[in-house]
Amino acid sequence: MKILLTNDDGIHAPGLKVLEEIAREFSDDIWICSPHEEQSGTGHSLTLTQPVRVRRHDERRFSVTGTPTDAVTIGLRKVMDGPPDVILSGVNRGANLGDDITYSGTVSAAIEGALAGIRSIALSQVYAREGMGDDVPFGAAREWGPQVLAPLLDAPLPKRTLVNVNFPARPPEEVKGIRVVRQGFHDYSRGTVVEGRDPRGYKYYWFGLQAIEHTLDHGTDLEAIDEGYVAVTPLQLDLTHHASLGDLGERYPG
Repeated sequence: MKILLTNDDGIHAPGLKVLEEIAREFSDDIWICSPHEEQSGTGHSLTLTQPVRVRRHDERRFSVTGTPTDAVTIGLRKVMDGPPDVILSGVNRGANLGDDITYSGTVSAAIEGALAGIRSIALSQVYAREGMGDDVPFGAAREWGPQVLAPLLDAPLPKRTLVNVNFPARPPEEVKGIRVVRQGFHDYSRGTVVEGRDPRGYKYYWFGLQAIEHTLDHGTDLEAIDEGYVAVTPLQLDLTHHASLGDLGERYPG
């Protein structure tokens, strides 16, 4: 099995090392192509206004000066010696739950893989509080990752779908199990904006990521994580709201 690893936290991220350890339990044919530096929050963006450069770190490890989408595209088209069987993205430092997946570079890398017709899985490690930096513990992801991935590597997945996995912010021995759940939604207008002033006296703004209140609807990824379970959520790339097609069509006669 040939596996491509990527992420949005950068080539030197601790979570990528964890992901490689997990992947090597399934295969020795491992390739890595990720952003050279952190690209969190870039979503499914593609670099169009400047060149993307590739750096080779060893025989099968590469980084790109671009987004996660760039990394997957370069990995598939310029780096690998053939298409992978699976693309794994992560393990992200932080949750990708609910509507936050629309911002996520981690999930978007898996989206790019799904668009290419390759089985793609995004993995993220939730953590308990902000400001932890590289001290975020990945124990739950490392211990539970192999048993979460094993069924997903050969499960029948429809075209243009992917799987989003989140590990709870608990020690591995306190994780209660695995739940397959739907995407939830937060109760908020996105985040906070922190205002500051630089040494020259000019204002700047920094988007904050403080904990956000949400309603724990039953059967969602938010509920599963809150209750100490690994959340496994199948996602689809067809964003069409099919139920509205007929009603809107009737409003445009002829």
